[in-house]
Amino acid sequence: MGQDRGKYDFYIGLGLAISSSIFIGGSFILKKKGLLRLARKGSMRAGDNHFPSLECLVLVTMGAGEAANFAAYAFAPATLVTPLGALSVLVSAVLSSYFLTERLNLHGKLGCLLSILGSTTMVIHAPQEEEISSLEDMAKKLVDPGFVLFATLVIIVALIFIFVVGPRHGQTNILVYITICSVIGALSVSCVKGLGIGIKEAIAGKNVVKNPLAWVLLLSLVACVSTQINYLNKALDIFNTSLVTPIYYVFFTTSVLTCSAILFKEWEHMGADDVIGTLSGFFTIIVGIFLLHAFKDVSVSLATLAVSMRKEERGFPTANGMSSHGTYELLHSETMEDVEDREMGSPFDSVSRRNGAMTSAVSN
Repeated sequence: MGQDRGKYDFYIGLGLAISSSIFIGGSFILKKKGLLRLARKGSMRAGDNHFPSLECLVLVTMGAGEAANFAAYAFAPATLVTPLGALSVLVSAVLSSYFLTERLNLHGKLGCLLSILGSTTMVIHAPQEEEISSLEDMAKKLVDPGFVLFATLVIIVALIFIFVVGPRHGQTNILVYITICSVIGALSVSCVKGLGIGIKEAIAGKNVVKNPLAWVLLLSLVACVSTQINYLNKALDIFNTSLVTPIYYVFFTTSVLTCSAILFKEWEHMGADDVIGTLSGFFTIIVGIFLLHAFKDVSVSLATLAVSMRKEERGFPTANGMSSHGTYELLHSETMEDVEDREMGSPFDSVSRRNGAMTSAVSN
């Protein structure tokens, strides 16, 4: 019965994580459509809200996605839920090509395929966490010497980056603010996991309001999330979103995987094949996200590759090992419509708080 219950919870958590990605990815598309409508009316500010119904729908879908993501932690291991957050970017990319007539280039299609393959691999090899059925069990985990040491190091690193490194190098080094968000995000995921367990207890009829741990977790979550939002928005304001998103995904997910391994002992009972499978899936997702973001403005497709190959076969000259000017011009030509789309921003300009990392807020 325990094993059956564990599998049942696993698939509930998996379904919630995937549905969260769909809702959040869809909210990006709705937000972009609202911005495009504002642009056609001569306003480029998201705060000039002439479409309250659309703005409300964006908030509803985003809220539903975050709620599903929150609930997923109560059922499935954080090692599974957190990496699946990358699917929201994939959903945004696919939906934008259908509903916003934005072309998904060859790199983007390969990135989507790799993200799907990596996510599938991680689901197949996902670890099983130690059974935690109550806040009392969670309290025992939180006072474990290994986790206490980890949490202390995280807080020290975060404080050093906030008060020492940030003021000096935050404006020039992209890793400073991302590191703050990532290490704090690991603690926020632990708080979300504990609160999820408390909510399950409350649904079962237990009085968790009087439990001090529930309030400690709630206040800690508010503090962690506020810090994440602040420094993630700083990073997005200063640096290119195409760089911030993949780097933040890698740093944040790595922090969460480390925290989960220490707090919930998720990796203790994994075989070598599952460890290799999980890590391989994670790195495959990283490559997919990188391809989606780093080359999204490069006009490369199978058609252009075929044309360039035919031109080379016809003997287009090359000098000193350099490609012909015609081929370069073909692969990098962009229409005025593409330029206008970039000025408006892409659905990836909002970065979702996936599994502890906050979404860049929808402008009011």
